[in-house]
Amino acid sequence: MEEFSVVTGISRPTISKYFNDPSSVRHSTRERIEAAIIRYGYRPNLFAINQNRKFTKNIGIIVPHIVDPFYAEIVRHIELRCAEAGYWAIVLGSHGDPEREANAIEMLYSLRIAGAIIAPLGDSSAPDRIRQLASDIPTVIFDNHMNGEEIFVGTDNFQSMGLMVDYLCRSGEPPCFLDMPAVNTNARERREAYVRAMEGQGLDPFVIPVETTEWHFEELGYRTGLKLLPSRDLPWNTVLCANDRLAIGLIAAAFERGTVVGRGSPSALRVAGHDDHPMARFTAPGLTTVAQDYVSIAENSVTTLFDMIEEGRRPADPVKRVEGRLILRASA
Repeated sequence: MEEFSVVTGISRPTISKYFNDPSSVRHSTRERIEAAIIRYGYRPNLFAINQNRKFTKNIGIIVPHIVDPFYAEIVRHIELRCAEAGYWAIVLGSHGDPEREANAIEMLYSLRIAGAIIAPLGDSSAPDRIRQLASDIPTVIFDNHMNGEEIFVGTDNFQSMGLMVDYLCRSGEPPCFLDMPAVNTNARERREAYVRAMEGQGLDPFVIPVETTEWHFEELGYRTGLKLLPSRDLPWNTVLCANDRLAIGLIAAAFERGTVVGRGSPSALRVAGHDDHPMARFTAPGLTTVAQDYVSIAENSVTTLFDMIEEGRRPADPVKRVEGRLILRASA
C-alpha cells in the first residue's frame, strides 16, 4: 500500500480509508484510486491489513471432522453469518485427533482471532486448554458440552430423544437403542435420555452396546446390523439409533440380510435415527429421525460470540439448548 501511495501521489491514510469504505473519500479521489488500481493491477493484502489492526476481524472455528455433514452444515451457516457481519471465518479441523485439536488452538492464538467457535472432540479433548482459550478470547462451545462453565449452544438431547421414544411407542413396538461410542457428552446424554424416556413410559430400556471409540458410524451400524439381524435377539422389532449415520449403516445391513425395513408388516424392522443427516431422506426407505436445528445452533453461536466481542457482554444464561423436530418417513 505504501508503494501504491507513492506511484499514485495519494496519501496512504486516504487509500486505506478507500479500501475500508470507498464512500468515505471524495468522489474525485475515488476515481483517481480506481483508475490507478486498473493501471497498476494493485490488490491489497486484506489478511495483512486485518492482522495489523488492534482487533482483528478473524473468527476461528474448530470442528472434529469437516466432512461430517452436521459440522459442514453448521460451519456453512457460521461462515455466511460472519461474512455478513464483516468477519472472516477461519475453519480448522481436528480430524478426531487430540493433538491436532491442541495444534488448532495454538494456531488460533497465532492468528490473533477476535473470537472462537469450537466443537470439542469430547473425552479426548484437553479441556483445560480449551478453557484457557475461553478465558483469553471470547469463545462459544457448540454441539459437545464440556460440563463446565463454558458458554455453550447445542441440541436439547433429552427433549429430542424423548420426542422420538414417545412417537415410536405410540405408533408401534417400543424401541431398542443402538448406542454410539461414548466419545462425548452427546453420546452419554442420548443414551440417558432414551433410558429416562422409556422408564417414563413404564418400559424397561434395552440398550445395544458398542465397543469402539471410532467415529466411523455408518460402518459401525452396518457391522452391528449384520450380527444382530440373523438372530433378531431383540425384545422389539424397532431400533432407535443414537444418530442417523448409525441408522444408515443398519438399513444397509438389513438390505443385505433380506430384512424388510419400514412400517406395516409385523415382521419388518422399524429403524429411526437422530440429526436429520442430509442423506436421511434418500435411504431406502427414507429415515424417520429428529432434526437438529442447524440454523438456530449456528445463529445462536454467532450472535452470542458477536455480543461478547463487540459489547463485552457475557450471556446471562451461558447454556442455550435448541429443541429438535420430529421428521416422519417410511422407515418407522
